[in-house]
Amino acid sequence: MESWANLDFHLDLSGPGGLRHRLTASLREAVRSARLPPGTRLPASRSLAADLGIARNTVAEAYAELVAEGWLTARQGSGTVVAQRVEPPPPVKRRAVPDVRFDLTVSTPDITEFPRAEWVRSTRRALMAAPSEAFGPGDPQGRIELRTALAEYLARARGVRADPERIVVCSGFADAVRMFNRLLKPPVVVEEYGLEFHRSLWTSTVPLPVDDHGANTEQLPDDRRAVVMTPAHQFPLGGPLHPRRRASAVEWARRVDGLVLEDDYDGEFRYDRQPVGAVQGLDPEHVVYLGTSSKALSPALRIAWTVLPDRFVDPVLALKTDREQYISMLDQLTLADFLESGAYDSHVRRMRLKYQRRRDRLVEAVSPYASVSGIAAGMHAVLDTPHETAIVQTARERGIEVSSLSSFRHELSDDDRTGIVVSFGAPAFPRALASFTEVLAACC
Repeated sequence: MESWANLDFHLDLSGPGGLRHRLTASLREAVRSARLPPGTRLPASRSLAADLGIARNTVAEAYAELVAEGWLTARQGSGTVVAQRVEPPPPVKRRAVPDVRFDLTVSTPDITEFPRAEWVRSTRRALMAAPSEAFGPGDPQGRIELRTALAEYLARARGVRADPERIVVCSGFADAVRMFNRLLKPPVVVEEYGLEFHRSLWTSTVPLPVDDHGANTEQLPDDRRAVVMTPAHQFPLGGPLHPRRRASAVEWARRVDGLVLEDDYDGEFRYDRQPVGAVQGLDPEHVVYLGTSSKALSPALRIAWTVLPDRFVDPVLALKTDREQYISMLDQLTLADFLESGAYDSHVRRMRLKYQRRRDRLVEAVSPYASVSGIAAGMHAVLDTPHETAIVQTARERGIEVSSLSSFRHELSDDDRTGIVVSFGAPAFPRALASFTEVLAACC
């Protein structure tokens, strides 16, 4: 055991704080940096106090604090010693990955186009008009102003049969689905291509075949009671649900007393004609309509909504947690004004035109290398190509992230289609397109 007396040692007592604080910090840093190695015997408090010209109690209190923190040990008859410590393992060197220059995965809209000025105006109006009770705990069903505005908008723009009492506002799509995971008996039927994240929200799922006409609802099994679908724009393949299959889904739900959960994630963005109306309009008692502000505006708002069959309103509200009651009141009131003022419609029309132009540029740029499908609506396209793996890998090496079609396939599906799913909603898309086209030229 080495003694302090055998070491050439200096304690710096300068700096802010009281003397005891400065002494404690200086000793702690000496131990941490191994200037005082483990096992070193420190001088008695009387001796160190005399050397430093300070009170003995100051040294004793500093020693006691460092003993309590585990830096020192003190035993009767053995003095004060620097504690033996287990050194942390060296940091693991992670394998370097290429910097992502362009993210063309299906994720968010062009967030650089968020309508800031219009949103600020709506925020100001909403705040000035808000009743005092709006600043209280809140209604778990959502502000009545927003539910009223949503009922009018969804009826007009999406053909949804809704009234404010059937709408429940949620803090995101996932929160809405989790409630139904507790209400519905698994397994739930899902489209064989879709987000794995959506499938993970359910206890168990079984796949439903999908083709160019959307989900094959004529194959819905009678021993299941719920199906999750993207009828307006199948994700990720992109086709709208055929009218016959829309009717078939509703007939199935009536026959088995089941439920269709309609995910209308980007139904407003259709380019070849007016947006296809919601399936919910065919039978509001057997279809749950799920919508969100994340695609049209921004995922940062964390506002989604469900339009429920009457018999599900109370059970859903009973499942909402206390935390879910506190979806930002200000955001809800602002979105209500944004809808009522017509700013939402104007923004959607502007973005629809922008995304359509991007889609056209994408189709033209990739046409020498792959055919493109699923482009009648939405913010992504599917490139039909057998070179899926090579394209994803080469793109990643060049700092471009894209998604393989197979990554969206249900693990129980026996479909073997391959392709690349490319977002043209990404903020950097115009600059990314040229780089991605070079990847296709190298792989196809």
